[in-house]
Amino acid sequence: AFSQPVAAQDATPRSDRLGITFISSADHPADDTRYRQALLLGAGWNRFPMYWQQIERAAGTFDWSVYDRVVLGDVSYGLKINAILMGLPEFHRDGGSVRSLDAPVFSDGSDTPGAGKSINGNNPWAVFVANAVARYAPGGAFGSGVDVWEVWNEPDLTMFWTGSTAQYARLLKVAYLAAHHANPNAQVMFGGLAYVNPDASDWLASVLAIIAQDPAREANRWYMDKVAVHNYSNPWRSGWVIERARQNLARYGLTRPIWLNESGVPVWDDYPGPTWAANAPEQRRWRATAQQQAAFVVQSTAYAWASGAEVVFIHQLYDDCGNQAAGTDFPPNNGDICSGGACWGDAHGLFRNDRNAVCFRQSPMPGTARPAAGAFHLLAQVFGGAPFGGGTILDLADQGVVIAFDRPATSQRIFVLWNTTQQQITLDVPASGSGATLYGLGNQDYYIEPNGETRYQIGLPPAQSGDAPTSNGSETEIGGSPFILVEQVANLEPLNPALVALEPFDASQASVGADFRLPPAERIQPTPGSILGGLPAEPTPAPLPTAESIVRPTVDPARDTTAPSPFMLPLPIISPATFTVTWGARDDGGIANYIAWVRENGGEWQPWLEGTTTTQADYIGQPGGRYEFAVWAQDLAGNWSLNSELTPQAQTAIQQE
Repeated sequence: AFSQPVAAQDATPRSDRLGITFISSADHPADDTRYRQALLLGAGWNRFPMYWQQIERAAGTFDWSVYDRVVLGDVSYGLKINAILMGLPEFHRDGGSVRSLDAPVFSDGSDTPGAGKSINGNNPWAVFVANAVARYAPGGAFGSGVDVWEVWNEPDLTMFWTGSTAQYARLLKVAYLAAHHANPNAQVMFGGLAYVNPDASDWLASVLAIIAQDPAREANRWYMDKVAVHNYSNPWRSGWVIERARQNLARYGLTRPIWLNESGVPVWDDYPGPTWAANAPEQRRWRATAQQQAAFVVQSTAYAWASGAEVVFIHQLYDDCGNQAAGTDFPPNNGDICSGGACWGDAHGLFRNDRNAVCFRQSPMPGTARPAAGAFHLLAQVFGGAPFGGGTILDLADQGVVIAFDRPATSQRIFVLWNTTQQQITLDVPASGSGATLYGLGNQDYYIEPNGETRYQIGLPPAQSGDAPTSNGSETEIGGSPFILVEQVANLEPLNPALVALEPFDASQASVGADFRLPPAERIQPTPGSILGGLPAEPTPAPLPTAESIVRPTVDPARDTTAPSPFMLPLPIISPATFTVTWGARDDGGIANYIAWVRENGGEWQPWLEGTTTTQADYIGQPGGRYEFAVWAQDLAGNWSLNSELTPQAQTAIQQE
């Protein structure tokens, strides 16, 4: 049970523009650990289906108990909800559609909403939708409840919807009218479209053409408040499907928020995927390595936001059962048990399944995170908080991608950048400030300065080869491991795309000169104590840059009048009970000593190490604890750092025992 809201107790920020599917659902109800994993990553939304046939088990008799638990859990943990209304009791079936769907929505025999009207009991879909929306409306029995109601999942695939486009148009209209009758503030979403073969059948275009004949369409917002699309395997396509949906709407003079509420790529080189697929291209198709999955999370989301996506969801928190039946399980294998039944499954999860999961219970690293979890966390940390504007996409001659976002509220320009070739290259990015922070997927961040005060030069690791045909002419669908560059800019002038360029890799010129190499395609062996569950998010053969390597210190400290700038290296999302904290400072003349601070479980800041000259120490925490750290620095000239108001510079949590 979740009787008390706990969101206020968790200091991890939620991102209003990032969600994860199946954090909790009727089939995979979340406990505290599952919720905490999602919140530590920074998820702000959960998406799950409400199956009609699980609620109305006999005609006119509704049992909401399973979904009461899911909604109450999400609300208690501060998650917003994208609920999908779908499924069909057999006693309400009419071929591939719903019985009496064409019956009037309201009991006065009309489809016209109005004060004092009631839902027509002879339209079972209208009755179900109205009951669901009324039960879970914000301010009702479940607190903040549900605002976003999606009408079916992937209706353009017959595995989910077997009716016609005209029948779906009616399904959407009835749902819209019933939902807004129950809660005038409800947001009704056109069901997320797979867009598998849009040139043969563009479902959104077909449904809009049908609604265009409805004389009441304008009075009812064309029966949709939002539109959703889905995309897998190819990051570039996430922006494309959003743009396609926007163009379909624009033909009728419509604008609607568009969500990418399902996106991801399954992993083949980690259980339960077909881990023997290194020599089986047909089984690698549309799948990726764990490293590529992490890259996909950042690249796909950047494309989606740049194309105007309001919210982006990654599929999914754990592997759960994927597309396999409940109870599917097998040991890790090399393909030799395939003749005896199921021998691999869908490894979509940001986290691997636990030993007590419904499916796939035999992972060598149960319950641990894949590198994609760290990628999601990085997006939430960088893009969470203040709003940011739609991005500028620079596709650099099919060799690399740069996507730039502006955040006026904090005077920041954020670049997401990656290599799409299989050779290492150097990227030139124009500098608008005196320095920037560069984030990598391996829990790395660097402070870098522009070369010649005009540009940042960044070495980009190559992409791994893929087996699926590309859609945008690049050598591989998923690019190399991406970086995020965050620059503080006093005056955000429009970006000049001509100043962004690619060059052959030159380590001697790059601001970050480490030779980042992606791992080979074969299975990566976990290392004891490595972050994010054992698979290193990014190998770093060269050492991390130090303050001395990226600034030019003054020889004489007596001339130093500038306060030092302390920093801490990022900590893993989840740490063992004893973990290492590392810090330092940038200064013109050198550092005399530090004061390291710690805050436990959101309490008061306490001094941990005072007057120390060390830049690294082990900290011992407690299972289930959440720890934040900050550091002050004093330089050799006596100047203290200016961060007197303590804010976290590194944070981590310890797994419950």
